[in-house]
Amino acid sequence: MKKNIIISMSAALLALSMPSCKKDFLDQKNPNAIELDESFRSPSDVLSAVNGIYQSLRSSNNIGENSGLWTDERSDDTGRNDNQSNAGEPFQFGDFSILPSNTYLKSHWVSIYGTISRANVVLSNIDQVTFSDPAQKQQYIAEAKFLRAVMYFHLVRMWGDVPLVTKQLSYADVPANTFREKEAKVYDQIVADLKDALNSNLPDLQSGTGLGRASKAAINATLGQVYLTMATTQDQANRATNLNNAKNYLLAAYNVRKFGALTTIPYADVFDVTKKATNQEIIWQIVNKQGDPTYSSSIAANNQAKGENINSLVTSSGVGGNVTPDLIKDYEANDPRMAFSVKFANDPIVKDYFITKFRDASPGASNLGYGGNDWILIRYADVILMLAEVSNYLGDTGGAISYLNMVRVRAGMPDYATSLNNATYASKYPNLRLAILHERRVELAFEHHRWFDLLRTFSTDELVAFFKSKSQANFGIAKLANFSTKDRYFPIPFDEYKLNPDKMYQNPGYK
Repeated sequence: MKKNIIISMSAALLALSMPSCKKDFLDQKNPNAIELDESFRSPSDVLSAVNGIYQSLRSSNNIGENSGLWTDERSDDTGRNDNQSNAGEPFQFGDFSILPSNTYLKSHWVSIYGTISRANVVLSNIDQVTFSDPAQKQQYIAEAKFLRAVMYFHLVRMWGDVPLVTKQLSYADVPANTFREKEAKVYDQIVADLKDALNSNLPDLQSGTGLGRASKAAINATLGQVYLTMATTQDQANRATNLNNAKNYLLAAYNVRKFGALTTIPYADVFDVTKKATNQEIIWQIVNKQGDPTYSSSIAANNQAKGENINSLVTSSGVGGNVTPDLIKDYEANDPRMAFSVKFANDPIVKDYFITKFRDASPGASNLGYGGNDWILIRYADVILMLAEVSNYLGDTGGAISYLNMVRVRAGMPDYATSLNNATYASKYPNLRLAILHERRVELAFEHHRWFDLLRTFSTDELVAFFKSKSQANFGIAKLANFSTKDRYFPIPFDEYKLNPDKMYQNPGYK
């Protein structure tokens, strides 16, 4: 009889083996269960284990469509403004009153480390398997390292210093590995993993049955973002080198695109369920199956507001995906992206905007809300705007404006030079850095980038001033006054801190 162990707390670092998975990329067993008597005997076992790493991303506690709690709700884009949320732990994220004991925060930490442990199991055991095709082995190693790097990139930006484990652990190994490693060393490992993954036989872009898997475009885009983040948040002695590296890797991702101008891809098409498998703007996504109770998307139904049917055939009784007035007021007049991304719900219990960017009101999704939306992790507009960002930092103003205009013109908005003639635009975005930040906000709204964009754009003190300058009326009952320097990072989950208060030291400002 097989035995299962459920990953929890620091045990997420511990993986004795991987779950036995079906060959289908989506149809996996419980990603939170580890079967102790599995072993690596053949290439198909390795493939199942690699599929298990991808499968863990699907958890509602990981980086997929339901990860807005740790990202968008932490920013100025979305929040919670109802009594149920106000009374519970989710409200703490947008209210900047989060406690180390928050169980949602702990679940996110555990899920990410669970994904890392799966990658470590693959990398620690793959050499014991004989491959008739060495290229196949190289591919699996590259995928595992890419996914491990992505997880550590999320961790280091959210918590700063974090435990860094790159091998399969036994129970006896866990105590010695339960300590926070400095950010710089975590970034070194992220870069090393991504460069190793890039030096592989992975395709430039995935298509067909490969959708959802790692590609060189995804790795290059991630490396570019990593170097850009290092340049803006880490040791400034290496700022110029990191910025140039960021530009080179972002360009490498951009140059393998399969389309010409961004204007050839209508904005709405990027999120069209019927076009998701062929849309050339999408670089990396989590693939969902329309109509499948287990592997479908729930985001369209979850965002639906009472009295509305634009997102889903599901009849909602709630307020849907809440949007802050602060974001609504940041859209420029006549920006088509606003009309596509949000809608005002007139129902008496709502009377507010809700998210409409992710829709599947087709019969295939049914009135149960089993949507077919893929969750987009990386797309080309994101890469283009990061190229604008890095070009601006490097002093290439013309290049930065050119990239910015690619996105604005595709959206049907005036180019940057024309926009500066608009007194409101020029006043709200007095420099190119703020204009790019604004463009990322409205272009990538609700795609879980905003919080990380703010961390790159502002120092900690600047970020505090940025939030303090906003109107409390545009944030409902969440208290902007709570925001302080402590909110640059999340608290270390209390149970993790208690394992070793000295080596798992708490972030400043949290008790």
